[in-house]
Amino acid sequence: MKAAVVPALGEPLEIRDLPVPEPDAGQIVVKIEASGLCHTDIHAARGDWPVKPKIPLIPGHEGVGTVVAVGEGDSPIAVGDRVALPWLGKACGNCRYCITGNETYCIAPAYMGYTIDGSYAEYALAFASHAVKVPDAVTSFDAAPITCAGVTTYAALKAANPQPADTVSVVGIGGLGHLGLQYAKAFGSSTVAVDVEDEKLALAEELGADLVVDARGDQAEQIAGIGGVDIALVTVPSPAVMNAALASLNPRGRLVLVGLPADNRLEIPVFETVLRGISVIGSLVGTRNDLTECFDLHARGATRVVAQPRELESVNECFEEVLSGQVPARLVFEFA
Repeated sequence: MKAAVVPALGEPLEIRDLPVPEPDAGQIVVKIEASGLCHTDIHAARGDWPVKPKIPLIPGHEGVGTVVAVGEGDSPIAVGDRVALPWLGKACGNCRYCITGNETYCIAPAYMGYTIDGSYAEYALAFASHAVKVPDAVTSFDAAPITCAGVTTYAALKAANPQPADTVSVVGIGGLGHLGLQYAKAFGSSTVAVDVEDEKLALAEELGADLVVDARGDQAEQIAGIGGVDIALVTVPSPAVMNAALASLNPRGRLVLVGLPADNRLEIPVFETVLRGISVIGSLVGTRNDLTECFDLHARGATRVVAQPRELESVNECFEEVLSGQVPARLVFEFA
């Protein structure tokens, strides 16, 4: 099979011909139809984060395709099922976090495209327990970005408990943000889209943002002019952007972080945070149930995925394209 492989941290990916994997008990083999390119894949390939990925590595945690083989034993997944392979490749199912519905914080997880090989390949090996079935009404191309970009922002907003009377800002209208904006609307909140690119601001308007804010100006001042926001969902991995979003919050506001900056540091003003009752919330992707809900919303027409198709052979050029900031929202590798 054809696969894109990280041979060493910081090195360009190589297109290799590898054997099609075979499933052990509890595993499945999926013939990949579409796999989204997440910025996390770039961080993984470059070794940007304190916890390093396995090497060599096949990245990818937005893979969608059809099951072609199932390992021995009882399985919730059958040959012929179309499934998504999200970031949380497997959780233990027994720790305090798993049994309370917080499996993304499992103490013994496996991560697709990070600690185990992912979906930048014609076939991917996965655990049947954590593959999520994709409804017929959702295309594989659309399902791929929802599998990470969608469920990450959806779960992050749920963690902030948005209310219909709240105003939610989504900072960064890219792969994650364009879906987060739509989820905020689905929760019934007023929405503010924040970005620095004219094209992204135009996209936000097209997707129904109640207000767009050009962050090339004073973001906090512009948002203060409309009465502030109650929730700021920051998808941009920049401490400066996070602090600007923090400054835009009303008392009892919630700053929700999903982007991971390479320098791993954020300084916040403690005095203002305490006196204004601000909450700073970190949210890591979403559960299998969250992803099922995202697929259901999309099947009902509540969301629109903005993405462009690419071929796996152009993976290195696609990484540079994403880093340039010029991608409208998401890139998706399509497989014949």
